[in-house]
Amino acid sequence: MYWRGGHPFQHGAVDETLRTLLWKALSLVRYCLLPVLLLVQPAPAQEPAPEIVPQAEIAPQTQIGIFQSPPFVSGAPGRYEGMAIELWEMVSAELGLTPRYTAYPTLRELVAAVSSGEVDAAVTNLTITRRRAEAVSFSQPWYDSGMRIMVPDEGTSSFGSVVSGLRNAGHLRAYAWLVLVIVVSTILLTLFDRRFDKDFPRRWREGIAESFHHVMSIATTGKASRKNLFGWVGRIWSALWLVCGVAVVAYITSSVTSVMTAVSLEQQIDSLADLPGKTTGVIADSSAEDYLAELGIATRPYKDLDAAVAALKSGRVDAIVGDAPVLEYHAHHNPDDEMTVVGSLFHPDKYGFAFPHESALARQVTLKILALRESGELEELRLKYFGSTP
Repeated sequence: MYWRGGHPFQHGAVDETLRTLLWKALSLVRYCLLPVLLLVQPAPAQEPAPEIVPQAEIAPQTQIGIFQSPPFVSGAPGRYEGMAIELWEMVSAELGLTPRYTAYPTLRELVAAVSSGEVDAAVTNLTITRRRAEAVSFSQPWYDSGMRIMVPDEGTSSFGSVVSGLRNAGHLRAYAWLVLVIVVSTILLTLFDRRFDKDFPRRWREGIAESFHHVMSIATTGKASRKNLFGWVGRIWSALWLVCGVAVVAYITSSVTSVMTAVSLEQQIDSLADLPGKTTGVIADSSAEDYLAELGIATRPYKDLDAAVAALKSGRVDAIVGDAPVLEYHAHHNPDDEMTVVGSLFHPDKYGFAFPHESALARQVTLKILALRESGELEELRLKYFGSTP
């Protein structure tokens, strides 16, 4: 047997029938066993299907903590209003949420309530700071702000500051001597008139009252009201009394005027650079309190702006530092307080809504705020409350 192309048994002694059977057997093996061998081969490895993590569900009813700070949050239970409230209502409507509001007396308590999970979010003009971000998560900022300074209207000086200026200048001691001179003069004049003036009241209280009125008339107006008992000598003494009275009036007037001018110039505050050495009122646990503490400026915290303004009017603080839009709103809507906001904007900051860490609500609210910003609705809301570029 030999091989020369074609089928392997094409030549040789094997007869034609045997060759045909062998060829068919080989063909059967080839066509039957090959598919079996392919089936038993290991299948190629496939990429595992990605694990589907269900998104955390957001409860339709949300507990919202607020802090009163007009024009961002104001009103009373059941009828809260303001820019922050209106923005939150817009976001809640988009997310299908029903907010229930709880007011907190201080910013510190509000942030603590969010951090502990007592409420689902904080809605107010809450400045985004590093310290707060360690305790809560913030949404996308929705308002760009900064700080300014509130002071009494120009030209006003508190009674306490004038008295302090008079004391520092030594005028109060001089006034004390004047009072002593008036008292002694009243007693001596009473004794003198009781002896030499037969028409002088005999009762002591009436006589002292008459003498005191005479002495005060000379001290305040320079005019003598008693009658002359000693002729030309009495005239000379009356003239001397007039000179003393004019000198007293001139001294008191000039001292008070000079001190008030000095106090007005000394207490004039136009910028952040004028605050060192002064006592500044701030809202307790606000970003203004933290910022001024870093600068070494003395602060006195108050629970809200109304309390701080009352302290400023009474002279307990020299100025108030706070969020610019809040101070400007208060000065504009409370003209009877006679306050003005001075200086340019400093320490720019941003407001955001606060949430507990890992809150599913934070991301959803951020997306809605971005959508409102892109659509222009957020700017329209800002113009509604402030009407101009901040």
